[in-house]
Amino acid sequence: MPFATDHPSLTRFAWLSISAAVVTMGLKLVAYRLTGSVGLLSDAIESLVNLVGGIMALAMLTVAARPADEDHPYGHSKAEYFSSGVEGSLILLAAVSIGYAAVGRLLAPKSLEQVGLGLAVSVLASLVNLVVALLLLRVGRRRNSITLEANAQHLLTDVWTSVGVVGGVAAVALTGWQRLDPIVALGVAANIIWTGVGIVRRSTAGLMDSALSAEDRAAVERVLQTHQKSGAQFHKLQTRQAGASKFVSVHVLVPGGWTVDRGHALAGHMASDVRQALPEASVTTHLEPLAAASSAAPQLAQPERSDG
Repeated sequence: MPFATDHPSLTRFAWLSISAAVVTMGLKLVAYRLTGSVGLLSDAIESLVNLVGGIMALAMLTVAARPADEDHPYGHSKAEYFSSGVEGSLILLAAVSIGYAAVGRLLAPKSLEQVGLGLAVSVLASLVNLVVALLLLRVGRRRNSITLEANAQHLLTDVWTSVGVVGGVAAVALTGWQRLDPIVALGVAANIIWTGVGIVRRSTAGLMDSALSAEDRAAVERVLQTHQKSGAQFHKLQTRQAGASKFVSVHVLVPGGWTVDRGHALAGHMASDVRQALPEASVTTHLEPLAAASSAAPQLAQPERSDG
């Protein structure tokens, strides 16, 4: 008996990310043109990746929001993992581009111009990114959206990148050591490689149908335990996460003398209670007589594996 839940569209947050990327990329390009800093150029390149990632997130969130259909009975929520995987890959590509530009400037240093104005513009861009990133991160965690979380983490990485770049450019202006600018850019590249690898790894784990968190599973088990007072037992509890969707499957063991109606009613109440504990969950129950499981003691918590 499957039950599904509907999720309000998250695409408006993707549009917010795209808008922020356009604004910050424009500001950072202005800062680069004012100063000629390769560090600020690296910052602008990362914002370009933010823009592409935001567009990808919009496309995949649109797909993920589609209701289940005949060809996709469990919905389209896994589309989110493609978005975060692409964004992680784009981050790695941006790191290579930044590294290439930084090495060239390291070999041929160049003096910076209009540093004060350029840094002011860059700080403004960072503040835009910070506000949007914190909002996306909060919504992504609350709604279990890996796409929004990946986008938010990328924007936060961009903020810290900008902090490092601004500090490096300011240090160049104070010390006159021109090679510090490309060195900072190389540090930026290393930092975003770390972020990109983490996002790609998480996307891969999601595509492998990972089980629900220990906290969510414990919530399900507490619900099942409350229904054992009726004389029913439960086993073969299995869970999985797919984007923002959660899936719970359990076998309900009832006494042989129960009618089908009574067993069906119990399973319905149990599934409803699970959905109250996990509003994002789709619950599937399977009725069995207790005698059918007599050869193996029914257990609430069976070893769980991830299907890949």
